[in-house]
Order: sequence, then structure tokens, then C-alpha cells
Amino acid sequence: MAEIDTSSGGGHKKGPGVKKAKKLSTRVDLTPMVDLGFLLLTFFVFTTTMSHPTAMNMNEPKEDKDQILKVKNSGAMTILLGKGDQVYYYFGQLEADKLSEEFKSTSFKEIRQLIVDKKKATPIDDLMYIIKSDSKSTFKNSIDILDEMSICGVPPGHYAEVDITPAEQELIRQTEIANGIQ
Repeated sequence: MAEIDTSSGGGHKKGPGVKKAKKLSTRVDLTPMVDLGFLLLTFFVFTTTMSHPTAMNMNEPKEDKDQILKVKNSGAMTILLGKGDQVYYYFGQLEADKLSEEFKSTSFKEIRQLIVDKKKATPIDDLMYIIKSDSKSTFKNSIDILDEMSICGVPPGHYAEVDITPAEQELIRQTEIANGIQ
């Protein structure tokens, strides 16, 4: 709060021997501004503390060339991530003479139901989801499919990210051309 010093020694006198009155000084109290500064500082520290990014833990096995996981064809579902949020999938192993029948296209809206259906239909010991990302798929799609695995309750160790094969990449390209995806 501002303060003005108004103390003068009585009435106002004129004449010789009377000293001139001092100019009055003003003093601004900055205590409320300091309080406001601390409130703002507290607010910004609190909001930055509350907005830390969260991450999903992903357990990865140790690389061991001697240990190769054998997966039954009946329990395997391969999910391929393409460009434009496109998802492709097939069950078991692709056979050259049945490519068009086995290789199917879907979206992220429908993949959850496919994952759940496969999980219900397959004994847990035989269940394996193989996730492969095309070079034109986004990192967001990889995270989304891992989130779907977590949401569907697929236990760790029953899904894996694997490099896509050139034959699968070519199959994705042909499907994208046939569906008009540029």
C-alpha cells in the first residue's frame, strides 16, 4: 500500500525565519507483489510437476542367438502396420498359394476385437502375436498396437516386435495399390 508522509509541525506560517516545508516523499509497499510472485512460482512448479510424461514399461528379453522361440502356427497372429493407420494381419504362416485368402486388412478400431477373439480361441501356452512395422508406418502406430496388447490383457512374452520381411512389404504395397491408398 502506498504511504505519504504528512507530518508537519502544526499550522502553516509565512514570513522571515520560517523554513520551507519539505517535499513529501512517497513510499510504495511491495509486499503484495512479493506474495504474488511466490504464488505464481508455486503455481508453475506445481503444474510442471503434475505434467510429467508417462511411459509404458516394455520388457525385452536378452538377446541369445542359441535360444529361438518355437511358435505353433495355430496360435500365431501376425500384425503388420502400414502407412495411413492401416493394419494388416494373418494367422499362422503365409503360404504362397493362399496369399489373398490369408492376408487381410483392418483398422485400429477393429484390431482389438481380433486380438480378443484370438486370445479366447487359443490356449495361452500356444498364443503368440507377432508385430511387424513397415518403414512407412508411424511410431504412434507401434505404440497404439502395444497399448492394444496391454488393454486386451495379453501377457508379456506372448507378443513380440519382429522385423518385417521383404515379401510382407511387397504384399502390403500390392494391397495398398489395390485399395487406392497412396
